[in-house]
Amino acid sequence: MASRYDYHNAEAPNTQPPTSPYGSGDPYYNESSGYIASGPPKKGTSKWIKVGIPIVIIIIVGAVVGGVLGSRASKHDNSSSSSNGSPADASSVNSVKNAVGRFATSTDTDYFMPVYPSTTNSAAYGQPTFNTGAGNKLTWPKDPFQPSSPSATNVRQDRPRLIAPAYKWEALPSLISNDSYLSGWNQSIINNATQYFNLPPVKYFMDGDSGILDNAREIKMRIKAFCYAYRITKDTKWIDRTFNELKNAAGNGTEGFGEAVDRWNSQHFLDTAEFTAAFAIAYDWLYDVWSAEQKGQIMSTMITYGLSYGDQAYTNSSAYFGWWRTNTEGNWNCVCNSGLTMGALAILGDDTSGLAESLLKLTIPNALQNCVGAVTDDGTWTETANYWYFGTTGHAEMTSSLITATGSDYGMLNDNSQFKQTGLFHMYVHGPTSLFDFGDHGPNKFSATANSVIFYGSQYNIPQYTLYQRDMFDAAEPWSMFWYDPSVSGAFWDGLPLDHFFDNQLDQWGSMRSSWTDNDALYVAMKAGQNVGHQTHNDLDCGDFVLDAMGTRWAGDLGSGDYRSLHYFLSDKQDAERWLYYRKRTEGQNTILVNKQNQLVTANPTVNHELPTQRSQVEQPFSTFQMDRQHSGLQIYPVHILM
Repeated sequence: MASRYDYHNAEAPNTQPPTSPYGSGDPYYNESSGYIASGPPKKGTSKWIKVGIPIVIIIIVGAVVGGVLGSRASKHDNSSSSSNGSPADASSVNSVKNAVGRFATSTDTDYFMPVYPSTTNSAAYGQPTFNTGAGNKLTWPKDPFQPSSPSATNVRQDRPRLIAPAYKWEALPSLISNDSYLSGWNQSIINNATQYFNLPPVKYFMDGDSGILDNAREIKMRIKAFCYAYRITKDTKWIDRTFNELKNAAGNGTEGFGEAVDRWNSQHFLDTAEFTAAFAIAYDWLYDVWSAEQKGQIMSTMITYGLSYGDQAYTNSSAYFGWWRTNTEGNWNCVCNSGLTMGALAILGDDTSGLAESLLKLTIPNALQNCVGAVTDDGTWTETANYWYFGTTGHAEMTSSLITATGSDYGMLNDNSQFKQTGLFHMYVHGPTSLFDFGDHGPNKFSATANSVIFYGSQYNIPQYTLYQRDMFDAAEPWSMFWYDPSVSGAFWDGLPLDHFFDNQLDQWGSMRSSWTDNDALYVAMKAGQNVGHQTHNDLDCGDFVLDAMGTRWAGDLGSGDYRSLHYFLSDKQDAERWLYYRKRTEGQNTILVNKQNQLVTANPTVNHELPTQRSQVEQPFSTFQMDRQHSGLQIYPVHILM
């Protein structure tokens, strides 16, 4: 299984700030996204503090010999207000929301995190809730498509089918005019589309065995923006620009695009899936304005370079590129099945070959067997915090498309009863500066964002998720416009514990912070867990930790190595060449190193974390990570840190 990861995409050159929580780079850093211009610069930091923090780091590094973390009692953030216990009526809530507007006053220029005011309006910053009662202007109408017996091959008759049905487009202008978040995102999307409009079509670049995934996701990002811009403005220039981008990716542009036989590089099937998703969006969202000839060309290209290879992946046992179908609980299965599902749903009814219908009978049960299992029973994504973005984007796109096109998710949301916890994982794995970014970071994210959290907030009725993500800089993109429930109110941090421990044996990690809303807050996250079972994206890093304080990451992870390195993904066995690379071996982690030896891949640390009810000092988090020679190749004695 691990050998199949030789086909991962290469790590792209790092063109973004080194503090970027998005790995090697993300186009949203250069766009009009959810970024809010900063106010006056902060005052200088005391020299005493600058000297003191490194000393604290030295102390903590020494204490890491004991591998310590905490799990505090549930308590309100100092900057939050107490919940009033009963949500106000919709009209009064809306008036308060309109008065306050967007909660974040600016975006931090170093780490792109939202900056919240130091004082809050108690009427607005209270209990998180969705106010979906009758008479609320800030709520979506009910979907008129309500099949009594949903079937994956029985789709709605109106267009679009995927993610954004016609009834939502009809309601959107009014919601934009009455909701500050939707209004801001709408303008940002148009600005981004305008920027892409003035660029030439994406130039083909094959990055060796690592594929053309960056090409696929950048094109998908552009197509989403172009299609959205047309449906909002009705300016036909967006139709022409969309078709030019599609022609280029089909190999019919002014420059070549890949090999004629396998243009979308099925050998690295993520590429194929993302191209298929991009063409599906264009076909479906602009269905009513394409000519019959254009529809035929788009569908033919999607079938030839996308869906036909998906059929081979499922039905041809000798097709090596279909390895992701079996025992792959991670982003590969989610992304590949999502792209094929979106493509099939888009052309169902127009496709006379029967391919779309047959694929839907394969992708959905396979995703239920694999993709939904990528979240453990505590909500942690089995790969890494960065690969969560790719996996949950694929999962959310597939699930949302099934719901809007056919009326059911077929178990994608609830077959794994704890999948709903993955939003909590993302919130706690993110510190005041950036992610607890253990393991591989992955490629450029382009069309992959954290907006699956907004989708999960609406689907699982967890308003904290929606409230958390809406102030993030990557919130401004087309999916958010339809996944966001504008009836939401309150503050995500109200009643949310500052600390949380994730106790699944595969991952076992926890985080603690002094505040949810202070960019200068103290944040420590630390992991134990196992060194195998992460789709060959992990490091040998039991005991690894990160530390944020005073708006700076003082102890961080190095992240990915060069994905093009020899046998980087070939194996995660003890003698694997992966563990010879500094960023992957124990020596390159924030953990103890003994005799310059790597930890054992069979490491199985034990963790003792006490809940507040078990201790008298409830204000002090307490947890011990212990790794002995038998389980990790190290002798580490417990030392307790109390914050």
